[in-house]
Order: sequence, then structure tokens, then C-alpha cells
Amino acid sequence: MRHRLALAAATALLAPGALGAAPTPVPPSLSPAAAPRPLPERMARTGGGEQLITAVAARTGSTTGTVTWWERRGRGRWAAVGSAPARFGTNGLAAGGTRRQNTATTPTGLYGLPFAFGVRAAPAGTRYPFRRVTDRSWWCQDNQSRAYNRWVEGLPRDCRATEAERLAEYRTQYAHALVIGYNYRRPVRGRGAGIFLHVHGRGATTGCVSVPAAAMARLLSWVDERRAPHIAIGTVAGSTAVTGV
Repeated sequence: MRHRLALAAATALLAPGALGAAPTPVPPSLSPAAAPRPLPERMARTGGGEQLITAVAARTGSTTGTVTWWERRGRGRWAAVGSAPARFGTNGLAAGGTRRQNTATTPTGLYGLPFAFGVRAAPAGTRYPFRRVTDRSWWCQDNQSRAYNRWVEGLPRDCRATEAERLAEYRTQYAHALVIGYNYRRPVRGRGAGIFLHVHGRGATTGCVSVPAAAMARLLSWVDERRAPHIAIGTVAGSTAVTGV
């Protein structure tokens, strides 16, 4: 019996970590400190709310990327709720502050989301302000109109039909959509109008951000006006990086 106890004690002294020996190091790739912080925590601004949508492309010439939606949880930490493949303008992305109208580019920057709309009824669970498209719903993009970059019911006399979108004609893309507040609060003529987050069409957009229909429905049932959601559009790096918007 004494022999077995002595042998066990000796074995314990020789085991790794005995007598203060250094523990086996954790590979850097497995260390918690090596995990990157969530994207919103690396951004210069997030809009100050508790919900954020990021739309990120590899570079300004890209027409595809990823949309991710985030929310603040315990202790104010950001967590991803969902993501989806995204499409951008036919000519890629351009800095929102210098973008020009009719360039088929998606403006980068951080924007509010004034309201949602759709040709179809709002998805179940939608809490966001939602406007249903009618046969008289237009989005005016006429630089000479007092209704520039605004939804109108019935086309105003000073807004030419050739410089406006009749929303009901885009039954697929505008089945469900969120207005992106680019050039919206105080519109600058010639900067661009009618920038939305909407459902995929056949290919790249004329300046909007698009996602699959199922993702758009999930987004509308998730966004909550009380949590002040924003959208940040940008690239992975460079002067239009989403982290610097």
C-alpha cells in the first residue's frame, strides 16, 4: 500500500504543470484576444442607436457584397442578427458627399432609415412606419421640382414623369423596401434621389442596395423605430471604408 502511494506521489510531481511548471500555451488562433471585434465596434460612427445595418463591398468597383444587421445586447455589445448577399450599383460605389445623380453608383456613408414601403403588405411582425404602394405612388427625382427626392401620391405638375419612378411598376424590387436617408433631410439638387434597400432584381442596381426577398422580409420584421436603426454603406478598406463613415 505504502509503495503504491509513493508511486502516485512521484507521478504527480512529474506531471505537466507540477512544481509551478508553465502550462501548455494556448495557440494565438484560439486565444479570445485574437478574435476580431464586431464590425460596429470598429466603426467611427454607428448613428447612436441600438440597431445597425452594414452594407459592405470589397472595393468601390464592386457590384456585390454583404448586408449584415446588428443589434446592441447585454453590456452594450454588438451582435450580428443576420446577413445576406447584397448587390450595389452597376458602376459600383461612390463617396456619398461627392456622388452625382444618374451615375448608377451606390453612395457610401451612414444614413437613417426614414420609413419602409412596399407593393405588397408589410411582413408579419413589422413595427416600422410602412407605406403601401398604390397606382398613384411616385418617387420624384426631378431636380427642378419642389418634391425632389420625395414620395408623392399623384405626380406634381413640376415633376416630370421621365424624371420620376412610378413605384408600382417595380413589383419585384419594391415588393418590400426601406428608404435610405441619403440626400433626404436637406436634398442637394444633382446629388441623387431614390436610394433604397430593396429586393433583388435581375442584376446590379442603379444605385440602391438590394438583398434577396426573404432577407428583406426578415429585415422589415426586425427593424424597430424605437431603437433608431441606421445603415452604413462602404468598402472593406480605403477612403470609403465602412469603418470610417
